[in-house]
Amino acid sequence: MSRLGDLIRLERTRQGLTHKQVARKCGVSDKYLMEVEAGTRIIADDQARRILKTMGLQQHTEADFTLEDIAATVDLQSAVPQMAKAEVKKASPRPLSQKPEAVAESDPGSAGSIWLDALSGVLKHVPIYNAVMKEVGHRLLPITNGKIEGASPDKVFYFMAPDNELRGFRVQKGDLLLVVPAQAAVDGAIMLLQTPQGKVLRKVKKVNDYQAMLQSYNETCESEIKNYNEITFVGRCVRLEADLG
Repeated sequence: MSRLGDLIRLERTRQGLTHKQVARKCGVSDKYLMEVEAGTRIIADDQARRILKTMGLQQHTEADFTLEDIAATVDLQSAVPQMAKAEVKKASPRPLSQKPEAVAESDPGSAGSIWLDALSGVLKHVPIYNAVMKEVGHRLLPITNGKIEGASPDKVFYFMAPDNELRGFRVQKGDLLLVVPAQAAVDGAIMLLQTPQGKVLRKVKKVNDYQAMLQSYNETCESEIKNYNEITFVGRCVRLEADLG
């Protein structure tokens, strides 16, 4: 199935609409809609957006996630179980005489939409900070079991390497390093440190129970040994994203 087709199918079934009802609203054939949902027909993003908006997502399509974000990042098949649970939890009885269309019209927002509510739990806009911790962008990352790389999603961030001080360790100026919180030395890890001059990246080697070696490697490998009480650890770098261009 196509991801955009999945979005349309999930929103249609959430509202209890048939293919014919949605097709009539959107000015397309029900056969076309069925083929889009089945993934046998390619649909353009603007056409998918128009169909979703016609079904009542005007307020939400541009909110936290764009269709481009979703299509590029999310495997909606893996999100279906979470969406199904959310739908069961939110479902409430309706009179037998009330038609599906009336339900949709009487509750146009319906707390957003099931797929958007579900995606807000599986995706996170992770900020990118430069050397002075100014946000310069973001990356969209999946949340697994409520965590990103084992840490709270609100605590992780990308740090843009400000120089070539770790070039010998394959980290160059402008590369992005995903940082998770860590207040203690992690042997062999590249870590973000707070110094009087600002935040710096260093490779950390444990020397003993109270000292660590901080390494940089530009033209040559340089190191200094410091007591732990002299070092402020901000976090451990767990992922590197380099610009090959």
